[in-house]
Amino acid sequence: MTTLRYPAVAGLFYPETARDLEAQVRNLLAAAAPAGTASPTVDDPILKAIIVPHAGYPYSGPVAATAYARVAAIADRVCRVVLLGPSHRVAVRGLAASSAAAFTTPLGPVPVDRAALASVLALPQVETLDAAHADEHSLEVHLPFLQAVLKDFTIVPLLVGRASTDAVAEVLDRLWGGPETLIVISSDLSHYLDDASARALDAATCRAIEALEPAAIGHDQACGRVPINGLLTLARRRGLSITTLDLRNSGDTAGDRRRVVGYGAWMLSEPGVVRARPRTSTAEISDAGPSPEAVASHHGENLLKLAAASIRHGLEHGRPIAVCHRDQATELLAPGACFVTLRHDGNLRGCIGSPLPYRPLAEDVAANAFAAAFRDSRFPRLHRRERDRLSLSVSILGRAERLDAERERDLLRLLRPGIDGVIIASEGRQALFLPQVWHVLKHPADFIGQLKIKAGLEPACWPDDLRAWRFSAVSVSSDALAEPASVWS
Repeated sequence: MTTLRYPAVAGLFYPETARDLEAQVRNLLAAAAPAGTASPTVDDPILKAIIVPHAGYPYSGPVAATAYARVAAIADRVCRVVLLGPSHRVAVRGLAASSAAAFTTPLGPVPVDRAALASVLALPQVETLDAAHADEHSLEVHLPFLQAVLKDFTIVPLLVGRASTDAVAEVLDRLWGGPETLIVISSDLSHYLDDASARALDAATCRAIEALEPAAIGHDQACGRVPINGLLTLARRRGLSITTLDLRNSGDTAGDRRRVVGYGAWMLSEPGVVRARPRTSTAEISDAGPSPEAVASHHGENLLKLAAASIRHGLEHGRPIAVCHRDQATELLAPGACFVTLRHDGNLRGCIGSPLPYRPLAEDVAANAFAAAFRDSRFPRLHRRERDRLSLSVSILGRAERLDAERERDLLRLLRPGIDGVIIASEGRQALFLPQVWHVLKHPADFIGQLKIKAGLEPACWPDDLRAWRFSAVSVSSDALAEPASVWS
């Protein structure tokens, strides 16, 4: 029901176990933390973007950490990260998006903001190209840093290939957002020069970045030159200031000085004022918000109509509907998670959802409805002629509860058939079944066996790091309405 982009360089660029990875990232951040930093005041510039390197952690990690240590100071307000980096392995014309619902690391899944991605997929320079993302490291290596400093956030991951500076700037401009959005540009600098030559070339690149002069950065100066230049163009237009945080090479960190790769870190800030908004953890959000039963009872039909409106908007405009907050009930503006299922003549036609709450429930319904109709990789995009025989179901998820299960038999004993939805995670992979799956897989052993297959695990194995959660879900369907067709009006 969801697609995941699995780690490609865990165990190569960074540790493959959650414990070792978290320890290494924490150590890098602690070593890079700025000393004596005061709390931001209302007159301080607003950190909006960083430029950071993407090599293996022993090499570029200390440099990248100097930027992420600054990001930690704004963690109370950032809940979306726009992440751009170069495509090293697959030729890309323009910018490449992913169809995945989340990117995973050994530290867990990071949800993709599908609605934001849909807004730029409407541009001619952006296309979905999963092959480009499959083995690419330029975005993946930043996720553990972001998970360490932000916790609850979504990403908009884009790989950049042959694209003009203006084309990249247009994408960034559309995704710019407000203080809740951080932009991360991934790039190393010079490659495989001797130490002295690399320092001279990297210093020239640094001067060009500091001057917001994209034309002064040549092809051999930065592998992420194109996304850097797009950001610099927009930064000059929007009046951002820039600060160099670090400039080193692999000879300074962990490599041979005879053949080095250059690394730099910069932060870009907007003028103005922003007050931090209170932030709670996912568990706190789930406990404080209304129950799925209450939401379904009081607002189920409105959610169905919102899902249908987003699909109708997608048919007409190629993107999900923008949710107007003033038109929504307070309960629907609280963070919530849902799955939207489409059926055509009773047959499954698409199902996409969010395993955890990270945005207002109304926005989650609109985004997932659009994605179920147009982004489910198992089906072609929904055609206008299918709408009349389409039924909708919105499943509102309750809080996920961690299950204390050391062995599979412990998990099977804890499950409540017909009631529990289940999430499992192991080896950086995750899979979810909604409670409705019990109608097909009635026995707990079959249920968990198929869930492990969905996660890419052997059905007979029980990995030492396997974790499991259960959740409730309440569904409302257009089939249950007196006039199902009314959701389309």
